[in-house]
Amino acid sequence: MRVLITGGAGFVGVRLARTLLARERLDGRRIEQIVLTDQVAAPADLLADRRVLGRVGKLMPEVQALRDEEFDGIFHLASAVSGECELDFDLGMGSNLDSTRALLDAMRARQQRSGKVAKLVFSSSIAVFGPDPAYPFPARVGDDTLPTPQTSYGAQKHICEHLIADYTRKGFLDGRAARLVTVTVRPGRPNGAASSFFSGIIREPLAGEEAQLPVDPAVTHAVASPQSMVDGLVAVHEASREAFVGRSAMTMPGLNVSVQQMLDALARVAGPRVRALVRPQRDERIAGIVANWPGGVIAKRATALGIRAEASFEEIIRQYIADHQNHPTALKGLKELA
Repeated sequence: MRVLITGGAGFVGVRLARTLLARERLDGRRIEQIVLTDQVAAPADLLADRRVLGRVGKLMPEVQALRDEEFDGIFHLASAVSGECELDFDLGMGSNLDSTRALLDAMRARQQRSGKVAKLVFSSSIAVFGPDPAYPFPARVGDDTLPTPQTSYGAQKHICEHLIADYTRKGFLDGRAARLVTVTVRPGRPNGAASSFFSGIIREPLAGEEAQLPVDPAVTHAVASPQSMVDGLVAVHEASREAFVGRSAMTMPGLNVSVQQMLDALARVAGPRVRALVRPQRDERIAGIVANWPGGVIAKRATALGIRAEASFEEIIRQYIADHQNHPTALKGLKELA
């Protein structure tokens, strides 16, 4: 079996690749090769695995080569993030919409040439939901909530969901869109996503650094750990067409939690001195974007597939700590302040 991961050098893509390599199989078939494509190189340990092929470059030129290659499964994770898309409309349209359609057309061309239908798992987002005066916005959104995105990022993801559904209806591919909740705790430095602070208020204090909280602590949101999100993506790929239930996008599970509950969990796990490194500093742009996001999710279809998120935010923090035991600085604050 040959698998492609776009955005394969990103932290979700890297974790997905490592998970698949450890499993050795997908859809009951032995994985012969995983191709990771991204604008930066994948980690050296992945590239050292004989089953991994890394490619560096923008997705649009890469897609043209995919017309002539055989892939059994594709995880399409490459994307410009929410904050970037609000600041640069053309970037979001090119990275999120144009490149996705080019990928779908490459799969269509290959299917029409060979007759083989490949699976595609698309990483959509609960940013497709938003408040609209014509429709009541529930406290928790689900598969039956009408998407009315209030950001360019959410609109681009929603358009891609419909394209994938139609290409699937036409038999060009077997597409599944998974609406991901916010993944935390992300390693590394803050990125341009409006949701970046959900990781920053945990990651930076654990490293002994101050973190700014740009929203009210009463804000609620759905979050999941990197590993539960990766496990969910694999489950979506392996689900039968019947079990996935239709072609419409699936809302993925998340832990519905307030920012205050996240901070309280940090204090319990890492101690009050680490928690004290989080300082309120409201950012009206970020707060305005987040105010149009769902406060939580209900994921009935995904739950029926056995997909689960964590039961407590402490579990998510402890997963991050376990992942970074050997990192030279990631847990500096935990070791010195707790």
